[in-house]
Amino acid sequence: MLVSAIVFAVVAATFYAGHQVADHVFGQSDKQAAHKAAPGWDGWRHLLGHIVAYHLVVVVMLTIAIVALDLPVTGVGLAAGVGFSAVSHAILDRRWPVRWLLIHTGSADFADRQAPICGMYLADQSLHAACLWVSALLIACI
Repeated sequence: MLVSAIVFAVVAATFYAGHQVADHVFGQSDKQAAHKAAPGWDGWRHLLGHIVAYHLVVVVMLTIAIVALDLPVTGVGLAAGVGFSAVSHAILDRRWPVRWLLIHTGSADFADRQAPICGMYLADQSLHAACLWVSALLIACI
């Protein structure tokens, strides 16, 4: 049980660091960020480009952590965790699910707020963190 907890802690920390680097530095162009929620093929093309680049960064970081620390993870667990990350990230980055959730939880004003913080961005990042937590659990427990 302690080994699973250690794997979870390392993977969760790596996912979080990877998310920051991949979402804000190496895994998304300005054009992808601007168009990934657009309707039709144009939006999906930009979104898929971002999801692939993002997960390339995250998988490299996970691989380094797993190898360097000799973590006991399974291929099935890795596939489940990274797969959940990819699917959940793509859903959230379409933007409408985040807005829908905020509106239906009584935070419509927060969804529209731009200053002093952008409500949609903060909610998006919070939901990504929650999904990465699930991904880390999948990797540690499967």
